[in-house]
Amino acid sequence: MTSAALADPAARSFLRNADPVLARVIDAQPDFQPRAWLDRLPPLSAFAALTFQVAGQQLSVSATRAIVARVQERFGGHLPSPAELLAADPHVLRTSGMSARKEATLRALAERFVDGRLSDEALSRMSDEEVEAALTEVPGIGPWTAHGFLIVALDRPDVLLSGDLALRRAVETMYGFDHLPTEDEMEQVAERWRPYRSLAVSYLFASEFEKGT
Repeated sequence: MTSAALADPAARSFLRNADPVLARVIDAQPDFQPRAWLDRLPPLSAFAALTFQVAGQQLSVSATRAIVARVQERFGGHLPSPAELLAADPHVLRTSGMSARKEATLRALAERFVDGRLSDEALSRMSDEEVEAALTEVPGIGPWTAHGFLIVALDRPDVLLSGDLALRRAVETMYGFDHLPTEDEMEQVAERWRPYRSLAVSYLFASEFEKGT
């Protein structure tokens, strides 16, 4: 997972010029590295990245990390490969703190990686739209999970998490909404960020997390 696309000074400059609100956010974080936390981790396979994404559905970052740590403990200190997950006790994820729905989602994903319908190589070659279509065929995976995968695992530069609650809160605060913006309103705000919406999202997430939310 390289950070070149998001760390590009030209992308930061573009966003500063395109959006005065975002310019203030960028200027307040001159040393911000959007993928620094990922660069400290060992390389993640596509399935491992999806495990993070599915585990984190509707949960805080801290709760997600706790669940993922318990999964790693049950698999000898690492996240399971698709084959390892399918060979394990069917309820190993439930005992790690995941819901039955998330467990079923990850098992369905594992089956697709094992039988070749999904692979790291195939996903990396797909367009953003193709990745979203392939992943959302799996019950339990919607646009939020697919878009998060595009940013985290594939480092795609122009992805918007329009339904993410933390991001919507950040936009509500910084852009003067008197309500939590709808997904359509999020799309409208983010239109000015193209083709670097992923970097804008990273800055806004960081600004929201700094408030302790």
